[in-house]
Amino acid sequence: MTTGLALDSPAAVAEEATSAALLRCTVREVAGPRGQVWHAGPYVLLRVAGDLLRARTHGGLALRFEGLPERLEDGCWRPLPADDLVRLVEGELGGGNEEFAAQVRASREVMAALLRARRETAAPADPWLASEQALVFGHPFHPSPKARGGRGSGAGHAPGTGPEKGRGGVEGGGADWLRYAPEAHARFPLRLLGVRRDLLAEQGDTAALDGLGAPLGYAPLPVHPWQFDLLAAELAAPLADGRLIDLGYGSRPAIPTSSVRTVYEPSIDRCLKFSLDVRITNCVRKNSWYELAGAVELTSRLDPVFRRLAAEFPGTRWLPEPGYRSADLGVRLMEGLGVIIRVSPWSVCRPGVTPLLSGALAAGGSPGVLPGAAAADPVRWWRAYVERVAPPVLDAYLSHGVVLEPHLQNVLVGVDDAGIPVEAVFRDLEGTKLVAGRHDLSDLPGRVADRLAYDAASGWNRVLYCLMVNHLPEVAATLAGTSPEADALLRELWAAAGEVLAGYAASRGWPRELSDLLAGAPLPAKANLSVRWARSADRAAGYVPVANPLAVLS
Repeated sequence: MTTGLALDSPAAVAEEATSAALLRCTVREVAGPRGQVWHAGPYVLLRVAGDLLRARTHGGLALRFEGLPERLEDGCWRPLPADDLVRLVEGELGGGNEEFAAQVRASREVMAALLRARRETAAPADPWLASEQALVFGHPFHPSPKARGGRGSGAGHAPGTGPEKGRGGVEGGGADWLRYAPEAHARFPLRLLGVRRDLLAEQGDTAALDGLGAPLGYAPLPVHPWQFDLLAAELAAPLADGRLIDLGYGSRPAIPTSSVRTVYEPSIDRCLKFSLDVRITNCVRKNSWYELAGAVELTSRLDPVFRRLAAEFPGTRWLPEPGYRSADLGVRLMEGLGVIIRVSPWSVCRPGVTPLLSGALAAGGSPGVLPGAAAADPVRWWRAYVERVAPPVLDAYLSHGVVLEPHLQNVLVGVDDAGIPVEAVFRDLEGTKLVAGRHDLSDLPGRVADRLAYDAASGWNRVLYCLMVNHLPEVAATLAGTSPEADALLRELWAAAGEVLAGYAASRGWPRELSDLLAGAPLPAKANLSVRWARSADRAAGYVPVANPLAVLS
């Protein structure tokens, strides 16, 4: 059986990427734990719902695949379309989730639409923003990494502000989702509201927003234009009676970054993290009131921590979130209009250093994202990369009781003029937590305090997953590539990483957590397929154990 698609067509590429993501999840969360996975290089074999499947693989823990998976039929291996793989997974899991196939299909349609749009649009000239917009295929271990859905009508957009293709909605996502997609090189002006000053809800330093301008007696409040449409019904009354005023569109296009709802606003040189009532991967991306307050609280508490980390590990940077602004018009609009202000990466990197999104480096990114120095001397480049990223994350937890969330979309790596990593920039405080018992949160509202804290074990699992499963293996797999020497190079990369981690462990007296890690203890991998299948909140996601790439070195 063949797909009938041209091998390089957007539909064919999206089909292959969709199959690969679902197959990775199936190996990790379903077939593997059930003892139904075997490695017979260069293939991985697995049994799903009674059928024997295989795929050519490389990349170690990253589990990269070449081509479509195959199914054994009548003694012959035949290509397995993504829809058939979905049905096998549904059968293996026992059915009961009527949304699952549609979510996978929607994700595939988004990928194909993005690939078509990228053929007709240009990436930003800014290398950081180009890297932010390079993640066409999304999370490599998620069953529907690009599904996105909302509840908007698609009306009321500024003309000529983005691609016009992709209409018709994806998983209920409104008519114009593609015009806001960073992966389609979108750029668009923000919608601006004026909030009557007696109804202003804000905390921290919000002065940067005032540069957007508003009439006397009102404060400017930027809104993502997609969210403006999604809130149209709720906004009608306050716009009619003057509690809010519509100031139209901003004077310059904003550029969406990899998370979709966070944009860079060049007119004030800030990143703005909006509420967006759209499901992207596992979550509806809304800034809850306690997350708004928590971002400002964490910024205050983390400032001295990052000062100490930067002194200990030169090149450590972070993006503070010093304030939020919204309108005091009830919880729904307070959360729906809430925007978190974030410092831009160019303002924290030293001159001559270019920030690049780690996720783009791991994926290979768009042409030119992975510096030439990485190919010229991958082991040297990798050692510098691990030295910049890993020790600050581990020390934040061990020495300061701070759980950073260094997954591939939360870390920017600053490279020098030669393309060598010299800085690591950590961002997005939504996933950053404080280890319970090591920080006094008694003065905070209960809901804020609860959402800021992890117990020690949960915090360490999160650090290990983000750093050692989600992040470093993906970058290492891209560096190793697919040449005949790839396996040997991958082993050399992990040996270098082990040396960096061992050096840090020795400097801290070999704490138990690091001793176990370097001894090759299994690692916790987030179970994205399981949480999607159960239709649970993302925070309910559990972990499955996976092989530690450092194990062969111990």
